Amino acid sequence: MMNKEIFENMSIKLEACDIPEVIPELDPKYRRAPKRVVHLEKDEIELALKNALRYIPEEYHEKLAPEFLDELMEHGRIYGYRFRPAGRIYGKPIDEYKGKCIEGKAMQVMIDNNLDFEIALYPYELVTYGETGQVCQNWMQYRLIKKYLENLTQDQTLVVASGHPTGLFRSKPDAPRAIITNALMVGAFDDYDNWARAAAIGVANYGQMTAGGWMYIGPQGIVHGTYSTILNAARLFCGVPNDGDLTGKLFVTSGLGGMSGAQGKATVIAKGVGIVAEVDISRIQTRLSQGWVDEIIADPAKAFEVAKEKLESKTPYAIAFHGNIVDLLEYADKNNIHIDLLSDQTSCHAVYDGGYCPAGISFEERTRLLAEDRVEFNRLVNETLRRHYHVIKNLTEKGVYFFDYGNSFLKSLYDIGIKEISKNGRDDKGGFIFPSYVEDILGPELFRWVCLSGKKEDLLKTDKAALELVDPNRRYQDRDNYMWIKNADENGLVVGTQARIFYQDAMSRTNIALKFNEMIRNGEIGPVMLGRDHHDVSGTDSPFRETSNIKDGSNIMADMATQCFAGNAARGMSMIALHNGGGVGIGKSINGGFGMVLDGSHRVDEILMQAMPWDVMGGVARRAWARNSHSIETVIKYNQDNKGTDHITLPYIANEQLIQKLVEEKIK
Repeated sequence: MMNKEIFENMSIKLEACDIPEVIPELDPKYRRAPKRVVHLEKDEIELALKNALRYIPEEYHEKLAPEFLDELMEHGRIYGYRFRPAGRIYGKPIDEYKGKCIEGKAMQVMIDNNLDFEIALYPYELVTYGETGQVCQNWMQYRLIKKYLENLTQDQTLVVASGHPTGLFRSKPDAPRAIITNALMVGAFDDYDNWARAAAIGVANYGQMTAGGWMYIGPQGIVHGTYSTILNAARLFCGVPNDGDLTGKLFVTSGLGGMSGAQGKATVIAKGVGIVAEVDISRIQTRLSQGWVDEIIADPAKAFEVAKEKLESKTPYAIAFHGNIVDLLEYADKNNIHIDLLSDQTSCHAVYDGGYCPAGISFEERTRLLAEDRVEFNRLVNETLRRHYHVIKNLTEKGVYFFDYGNSFLKSLYDIGIKEISKNGRDDKGGFIFPSYVEDILGPELFRWVCLSGKKEDLLKTDKAALELVDPNRRYQDRDNYMWIKNADENGLVVGTQARIFYQDAMSRTNIALKFNEMIRNGEIGPVMLGRDHHDVSGTDSPFRETSNIKDGSNIMADMATQCFAGNAARGMSMIALHNGGGVGIGKSINGGFGMVLDGSHRVDEILMQAMPWDVMGGVARRAWARNSHSIETVIKYNQDNKGTDHITLPYIANEQLIQKLVEEKIK
């Protein structure tokens, strides 16, 4: 009687028509997630089943419970494969979606784009990128979220907690249409083991950043950042002038998955030569077919030989090395091969879950060990991490510039006992001897948009409009950005829906957003979804990555990302998200992002003028208070330009010699 009453008192729910008669065929040509291993006690297995069956009317429990149990035992998670829509999922033009408001339809575009076979790392397990970053936990949630978005109105807000659609609640047109959180663990339980248990029983989702925030746009989402990072690294550490590029320079790195898949393309756009190591041939073949790498080579000697030829002829080129990065680097070290720039972008936030492959075994053996012998797999990972560290140390002593690309690689080294990488010689709170790219090279200012019409001509019009609002003579970064957007179409960056990534500061991105909204109002283009990576100046508190350059001790605090999330809600962003983990792992980051639907209305203009500057300046304010000199300069100008409306607190600077003298005398 209780379940009958529950069914009758929900108007948005999974019904008989939502339960396929058969499990859709899963095409073997697409990558599958490795088994997620966590030990569950008998009562926890029972709890996982009961949690999954909460989405299903009671009359189907007897049929589906054994199926869900089999999934849990075989895959380590209940994905509900039966509930995945058959065939291809992709971001269709917005007009092809059902909905009662434009935001509800726009979010459906973004969710489906995240699960496109061309984009998702493990599409059948709802993993978009980063080894574990999911749109939601299972296909029951996917179907129910879509139902909610079809029913969402301008006077409601959808609340989504770790993939679960909690429900619709009354709000107003200038409030968010969706509020999303993922894996926000209570402090005492905020660690990997507790998260893994919570994920296995079906109460936690690893949203990564834009996977569970529904704003991923394929590897293009990091191409611009990688392009800017390696350009500026070469200028700072390889003698390249500010108006120069990577011509004649070699960049070696690893990873060709979701975010890391951008590295070869970015190197070519920057006119350099890149070798990107990857153990999974399917990922390499995906990037080759998309034109993001130029050649596959499995022999280290040949890889460096081809790279040398391209360097000498000044031909931009991207080589995918099919093999382990450690073997490639040890060959370079042994043979004294010069590398200009060196990094790593494997998924070390999931170092023991398949994000990092041990040297000496095949990718297939890696997958078998993940499922059958975690003890041996973990031993091999640790052994390879030690080799990786020692070869990097050798190469840097020979003049190679190595930078941490924010993938938790250095933290993984520290965690296995390589304490010598501690910068302060005591612990990991002060960072590591190899700098994060955020510390030495680049302050994140990622900005993106999606043309919801699905029309390429709309994307080209927005490219042109953005180009006209960039002054290439203001500073060299603006010249780089100008050239980026000018050449964006010919560089073939789009994978999935029609989208673009662009680095811009607070007022520039505000002006671009307002221009796009005006173009929509004038009927020049269709609606646009505006957003950014969570990895941005205000969006992420992450002491080993985004906030590694904050030196006042507050790098371990998560106030900024939380305030950014709340502030974007208060100002009416269409969709806001706050996650635990990001690109560095559970307990190591709190990060948030947004999606803003531009519909041409004056209401949206008002939201943009309030929310866009806030979304950036909150992070600038935090860095200024931490005594970052460039941020202080930016805040001084902001205070001057915004008298009567905004005002940011600035720090007084203590005299270093005074402080040192006082402390030395006191502790003698």
